[in-house]
Amino acid sequence: MEKFTLPPPFDRLPASELRHVSFPESRLVFQQGATPYELFFVTEGAVILERHTEAGQKVVLHRATAGDLIAEASLFSDSYHCDCMAQANTGLATLNKSAVLKRMAEDTTFAMLLLKRLARQVQRYRRQLELRSVFPASDRVMAGILDGWLNGTVLAFANDLGLSHEATYRALATLVAQGRLHKVGRGKYVVPPP
Repeated sequence: MEKFTLPPPFDRLPASELRHVSFPESRLVFQQGATPYELFFVTEGAVILERHTEAGQKVVLHRATAGDLIAEASLFSDSYHCDCMAQANTGLATLNKSAVLKRMAEDTTFAMLLLKRLARQVQRYRRQLELRSVFPASDRVMAGILDGWLNGTVLAFANDLGLSHEATYRALATLVAQGRLHKVGRGKYVVPPP
């Protein structure tokens, strides 16, 4: 994994409190119920956050990719609320939970920058929930593309939208047939100019 420079506000943390780790695809990063000592910043690849219900089902809560902070809720929790599994070969920067909390208490600029980042994440999650309520599937797919969410595989895009990959491929074909999208390569689509 190449050297990754953390963005603000994480660049304000002492280097001694950071480490870079790699996880192969399908490797567990942390487990639901475990005591959290770290937060994670995805530097490359992707992870899936899954929760196990009381009925034994797995529910995908979020798919995080490069640039995303994960386990942020563990800052104020005694346990991780979900499992985190590498979806691909993944690089993570680990952020020591105690160091983050200490920096927040001592450095108001750090605290404000972290709050802004977390607020943007909440806005993105809410937009994702909003998109998942859009029907038919072709309208949901189009809205996701307009928001710039098709930046990886169609399978990952389908997961983000809460659609099966079959429904997503059918919606993409419909949008191409309607002239609302142009297919420019495998899994690559663009909106035609007006």
